[in-house]
Amino acid sequence: MSKLKISLIIPAHNEEKHILPTLETAILNSAGKLFEIIVVDNASTDKTAESASSFPEVRIVKEQNKGLTHARQRGFIESKGEILAFIDADTLMPPSWVDNIEREFLEDENLACLSGPYIYYDVPAWQKILVWLYWRLIALPSYFVIGYMTVGGNFAIKKEVVHKMGGFDTSISFYGEDTNIARRASDHGKVKFSITHTMHTSGRRFYNQGFLNTALKYMVNFASEVVRKKPATKKYQDFR
Repeated sequence: MSKLKISLIIPAHNEEKHILPTLETAILNSAGKLFEIIVVDNASTDKTAESASSFPEVRIVKEQNKGLTHARQRGFIESKGEILAFIDADTLMPPSWVDNIEREFLEDENLACLSGPYIYYDVPAWQKILVWLYWRLIALPSYFVIGYMTVGGNFAIKKEVVHKMGGFDTSISFYGEDTNIARRASDHGKVKFSITHTMHTSGRRFYNQGFLNTALKYMVNFASEVVRKKPATKKYQDFR
């Protein structure tokens, strides 16, 4: 068990196809250091909850209000840990991920939130190269200038900070919600974006929505949250 009580929270809407490898990897690579693992079944109509419940280490909670921020809020309310770690239901956790969280929060008492980039495990090589360049040439310099950045499927935040923030903003449907978290958390401590704190995730949104279109939507909504304090895009599509 970690020296910190880390609650892993996984929002999941119709993730029957992905939730099993996500949980298998999380359980294996966290090596018993997690305080609890919560899957938030977010208005699923498939066998997401049934699949997740096959793991005795996992607790299933229901959130019938569909939406990522509603699922985050339910996980926050139901969790009992002091650090809330969020991943998506189509991610494969690296072995060092929980250790990184523990080390970073123990070394810096002022740390409010820790995040890092995605590595897309199922996209073509040229897209992997472009994503690698994006994180280093665009995202990282932006973080150094602005002072905060969070990736929604790869972050950990102190529960007391979420309390001080007033919880997650459930008025946001999808785009920009991670930047909203980072911006508001920065009022209560340091928000760190570490280029080495990676999470492996699916590029299914790239396949269905287009690589450049998806990248543009994320960048526009990041900028909108920073400047206007609200996302630019209200509608989004689920890709399963």
